[in-house]
Amino acid sequence: MTRLAQTLGLTELQSEILDTVRTFVDREIIPNAQELEHSDTYPQAIVDRMRDMGLFGLMIPEEYGGLGESLLTYALCVEELARGWMSVSGVVNTHFIVAYMIRRHGTEAQKQYYLPRMATGEVRGAFSMSEPELGSDVAAIRTKAERDADGDYVINGQKMWLTNGGSSTLVAALVKTEEGSDKAHKNLTAFLVEKPAGFGEVVPGVTIPGKIDKMGYKGIDTTELVFDNYKASADSILGGEPGKGFFQMMDGVEIGRVNVSARACGVAIRAFELAARYAQQRTTFGKPIAQHQAISFSLAEMATKVEAAHLMMVNAARLKDSGERNDVAAGMAKYLTSEYCSEVTQASFRIHGGYGYSKEYEIERLMREAPFLLIGEGTSEIQKTIIGKGILRSYAL
Repeated sequence: MTRLAQTLGLTELQSEILDTVRTFVDREIIPNAQELEHSDTYPQAIVDRMRDMGLFGLMIPEEYGGLGESLLTYALCVEELARGWMSVSGVVNTHFIVAYMIRRHGTEAQKQYYLPRMATGEVRGAFSMSEPELGSDVAAIRTKAERDADGDYVINGQKMWLTNGGSSTLVAALVKTEEGSDKAHKNLTAFLVEKPAGFGEVVPGVTIPGKIDKMGYKGIDTTELVFDNYKASADSILGGEPGKGFFQMMDGVEIGRVNVSARACGVAIRAFELAARYAQQRTTFGKPIAQHQAISFSLAEMATKVEAAHLMMVNAARLKDSGERNDVAAGMAKYLTSEYCSEVTQASFRIHGGYGYSKEYEIERLMREAPFLLIGEGTSEIQKTIIGKGILRSYAL
């Protein structure tokens, strides 16, 4: 149990859930992460255990078969999962974004149809905004849905960077529709696309070409999605009303940014744990390197960054749970935690010296995972744009 990143004010149930997840991570994830990551193997046995533990229904209301827990509880669980292996936390991230969007913005029929099966993990969610040439300009989406004579939609285009694209069975995809608005973001609609898990043409008009080979974030599948005259019913529009997709997705992204913050905290905690342990075992000049002032100072800086990052993440989660607007808090948390995670991981790598470059040591994996957090759910530059606009709203002359 880590001594850093403790959270005050948790309920007995929250503490019990967190203890269970932490034990699961220590016993079943950390001992297997290296082998699974190096072979780029999907952690099916770990995912099955997560289903048994009810983690896929953590934030889904009890009336739909979930545990009805808060975003804070979920974020703290994600922090622990990422401490074990970041890819495992990615398995639940997109799932919860989609479940949250359905809970907040779906019709009652959509909630009744999807949420009970999502709570058990029978239905697994993926989240799709990005496109090959889109970058951060979400309003410039090209994938297009056009109404046909039956009142349904025909979708054509290419989506990119779907986490869990192959293993998911439900994709929330943001596409362009013509709603007559002169503002691009008001011409976007979120469709709920059901499909079986797998690759190739999974349903008529929907193709998942295959896994994208990545530097890190192994095990979990990251894919493209190609629409080729895919026919979607009007009932599959999230909330039943076109033109609302941008706002629905941005609400989900706030959840995603808290999630990425929690993942960054988890990776940073693990990097610190590895450095603290190695520095007390490795000796030079007749004493453990932890007793050399340079290493001691480095550990002190790392611990402080871990603690600060955790507090920012907890604040953003609690603000979202309160019902208050948290775009600035989530942006600050995502920005700070991802940058600190990168710095802490690099410091741990340096403490390991030459051994840090060896695949036998866990820090090598963390060095490949940390950079993803700098760009996932919006780059640091995008976060600073959001923060800047937000604080000027409050401090306007």
